[in-house]
Amino acid sequence: MFVDQVKVHLRAGKGGNGIVSFRHEKYVAYGGPFGGDGGDGGNVIFEADPGMTTLLDLRYHRKILATDGEKGKNKRMHGANGEDKIVKVPLGTIVKNAETGHILADLTQPHQQQIVAKGGRGGRGNCHFKSSRNTAPKYAEDGFPGQEFDAIVELRTLADVGLVGFPSVGKSTFLDAVSRAKPEIGDYPFTTIAPNVGVVQTKDGRSFVMADLPGLIEGASDGKGLGHQFLRHIERCRVIIHVIDMGGEEGRNPIDDYRIINEELKSYNLRLLERPQIVVANKMDLDQSQANLEAFKQAYPDVEVFETTTIIHEGLQPVLCRAADLLQTTPPFPIVEETNEDVGVTYTFEEKKKDYTIEQIGDGLWSVYGPKIDRVFDIKKLNTEEDFYLFANRLRYLGIDNALREAGCQDGDTVQLGGFEFEFIEN
Repeated sequence: MFVDQVKVHLRAGKGGNGIVSFRHEKYVAYGGPFGGDGGDGGNVIFEADPGMTTLLDLRYHRKILATDGEKGKNKRMHGANGEDKIVKVPLGTIVKNAETGHILADLTQPHQQQIVAKGGRGGRGNCHFKSSRNTAPKYAEDGFPGQEFDAIVELRTLADVGLVGFPSVGKSTFLDAVSRAKPEIGDYPFTTIAPNVGVVQTKDGRSFVMADLPGLIEGASDGKGLGHQFLRHIERCRVIIHVIDMGGEEGRNPIDDYRIINEELKSYNLRLLERPQIVVANKMDLDQSQANLEAFKQAYPDVEVFETTTIIHEGLQPVLCRAADLLQTTPPFPIVEETNEDVGVTYTFEEKKKDYTIEQIGDGLWSVYGPKIDRVFDIKKLNTEEDFYLFANRLRYLGIDNALREAGCQDGDTVQLGGFEFEFIEN
């Protein structure tokens, strides 16, 4: 079964917790904090495997989890890092964030690896919190969670040359004639429902990879027929061979066929028309082929046309040589647009406040919430006086107390944060 798109859930490993420990050794005059750091969580890594051709494995393993880091140990010993989870996928695979659509990995080289979900950092042990004012801290940091999100994994066929055209124009017969690939060939529409790939060699020894792609119909760019299921596979190809049924065997007009296919390529992605295109007039053994060819050349006088009859392997070598010539001068078309712009971000205080929201939910009652609150504050750790002291310091460091004052919070008002309520005191 050919599977070229799968939605999976990724979760990188959580960092291990740091621990609270003190040094107690004979003949050691001064002890002090001695707790070690937690290990980092494992990453989720995608790797391109040349031996794979489909995403079928991911269809039955939709949850991909990396290992958590171990907690720290005494004597300042670091906990073990979590084991990375390596996911093997075929060459040409793209991994995208399902929510934002951002491309996280584009795997085009054999055994290329890319971290898609990064593991959380391990928490620090209490030895890191020693100071002149607090020589025996009883506090350790919890590990940070790893990245967790849904991802779309897409396979876009990695081929140099792609065969396009309406169904039943002879694309599969063309690939069967010039390579050892054995695509299904039939006299009904959509015989080919998945890309077939073969290695092609010209008489002068040059070789390249050719893909027989599922047939297009009018409206494919809007999802009709196989639609986008086909069109995304052609994005990797550097040269397009446009096969036309010049004999009109299916009752279509070759001139309209050429126009419609190019309109679909243009509607899907403007860069598809930047690729050099070789027009092949197939089925030249039929009665109406010569008349249709003359009409086609009049309609498109600037288009070079190669005449073939693929069923008897006639006229194929000139097409292959022309494709090999174009491949020598045509650069790859990256799916991710390259840019030299600096994408770094400088955060101002106003922008930092967007990480959380302050809302008045009643008379004298305020709520503070947001992704940063969930990430930074762990209410379960408010057990000792020192925990509350650190909690208050973190509120001040993040500017939450100032933001509450600016929002109108008064002395004695109640503030809710992460399921915990405390009284706001104006200093």
